[in-house]
Formats: sequence, structure tokens, C-alpha cells
Amino acid sequence: MGSFIQKEILGMQWIYSWVGQLLKHMGVDMHTRMGGSIQFFLYDVIKITILLCALIFLISYIQSYFPPERSKTIMGRFHGIGANIMGALLGTVTPFCSCSSIPIFMGFTSAGLPLGVTFSFLISSPMVDLGSLVLLMSIFGYRIALAYVAVGLIIAVVGGCVIERAHMEDQVEDFIRMASSTSIESPTLTIPDRLDYAKDQVVSTFCKVFPYILVGVGIGALIHNWIPEFMIERILGNTNPFGVILATFVGVPMYADIFGTIPVAEALLSKGALLGTVLSFMMAVTTLSLPSLILLHKAIKPKLLGLFIGVCVIGILLVGYGFNLCQGLFI
Repeated sequence: MGSFIQKEILGMQWIYSWVGQLLKHMGVDMHTRMGGSIQFFLYDVIKITILLCALIFLISYIQSYFPPERSKTIMGRFHGIGANIMGALLGTVTPFCSCSSIPIFMGFTSAGLPLGVTFSFLISSPMVDLGSLVLLMSIFGYRIALAYVAVGLIIAVVGGCVIERAHMEDQVEDFIRMASSTSIESPTLTIPDRLDYAKDQVVSTFCKVFPYILVGVGIGALIHNWIPEFMIERILGNTNPFGVILATFVGVPMYADIFGTIPVAEALLSKGALLGTVLSFMMAVTTLSLPSLILLHKAIKPKLLGLFIGVCVIGILLVGYGFNLCQGLFI
């Protein structure tokens, strides 16, 4: 039953077979690199699109019960590490990319929530969400998916605690610290209202992320069928002790959400890249993308921005090398 769920429901292997049969009827030779690339591309795009729309709808429906005002109230009830844990968990049901999370982070900060708590949210939101859990399960299996989510939450909680203890409240830009926060009573939504909200979020989010899915799957198809396996193993395999560092810093200039990054990670792993190296790449792309850092620089001063980057990089590197050492437990 577990294998059936993994392959046919989450992995949707029936789509892979269906795409293969369709291409054969169209005269495409599936044994060539081009034919294999087309099959990989169409299968991944269709599968991710189906999962993406279903997950966005479900997560958005859940989000409708946690508007910003209510989230502030809930988070304000917790203190210490418990508040950081709540901030990280809240990030799992919020926007899918770092640039979308930053405005919410700014709102939480201006509302007077502890700085460490808001950073736990900021780290967790793009790196870990319910959608990534299901999509990771569909490709890598439940062990890797659960481990990825667990270490992502740990990085978010620990990172927030470190930033809290640094006492850098003065490193937040004045226009955020001095912003007045008014408590707005959230309207009561009916179930049809929540369903409409979820549908609107599906359309809005899908339009934003679909181009990145196409790019990510395209890169994955290129890696999967055109780049020799020995090359990936040499650069990101166990023969290169700096593979994790390389993957992390290559990921920073890129901008994609988790849905556009997973196809690339899938192809790298199948070609011989180590698991921890692949996870470090995914975390760097989703959490430390250059556009999001530029946007965040508008809200916080260089010293705090540097601490945020340093905490995330150290956490990502530790995860990478740790998973490389324990890869046998997951694969």
C-alpha cells in the first residue's frame, strides 16, 4: 500500500506511462536523449501542476482561518523558544517564496513581535511548507521529505533564537519600528467565502510560480538526459568535499520557489549528487535568493542582514554535510 501511494498517487507514475505512450504514437523515439527529455519535461510539468493546484487550494483554505491579525494575536501569547517554534510553524502555511514572505515579516515586526520570532517565520516560510512536504514525498519518499521539513524547522527556530539573543532591534529600519500597528478585526468568513479565497489563491499563486516550474523542469530534463553522470558525481558527489559549499553558493543568486527547485534537485540526485548537497542547494535557492535579500535590505540594516545570512548559511552547510554522512539511512 505504501509503495502504491508513493508511486501512483503522489508520484503519479501513470502519467509518466501515459506521456510515453502518447509520444510513441506521435512518432517520438523514447530511447533517444531528446525523446527522454521531452517525456521527463511533460511528466514533471503535469505532475507538479496537479499537485501544486491541489496543495495551494488546501493550504489557502487553511490560511483563511489565520489572517495576519489573528496570527499576531496567536504568536503574541507565546514567549521564549515556544514563540520561535510558533513562528516557524506559522511559516509552513504562508507564502511559497521568500519575496512574498518579507512583507508579512515586516508587518509582524512593526506590530511589536520579538525580532527572533519574526525571523523564525521568515526562515521557515520559503524553506518549509505543507506543499513542499507533499511534493518532496512524491519524488524522494516520505523519509527524505520528513527529514527535510524537520531540519528546516530546526534551522528556523535556532536561527530565530540566535538573532533574538543578539539584541539587534536597533538594526531594523526606522520606518518599520516606528510604524503604528492598528488591530483590525478580521471579518467572519463563510465556507463559500473561504472556498472562493482558496480558488483565487490557486490562480494567483499558480500564475506567479508556473514560469519557475517550467524553467526548473527544463533544467532538470537537461541534467537528466544530457549531462554525463560522471560530471555530476565529480562536482557534487562524494569525491568533492566542497560540494555542499559549492551547491549552497550557486543557489544564492538564483530565484525560485520550492516547486521550481525540486525538479532540478531530483535530476541532480539521480545523476549521483549526494543527498545533503542537493538539500543544501534547495535551501539556499528558496531562503537566500538574491532578489529576496535585496528586498530584505530595505527593511533591516547591513549588520542584521549579515547575521541573518550567516545563520542561514551555517545551518544549510551543517544540514548538507550531516545528510551526506547519513545518506545511507535515507536512500
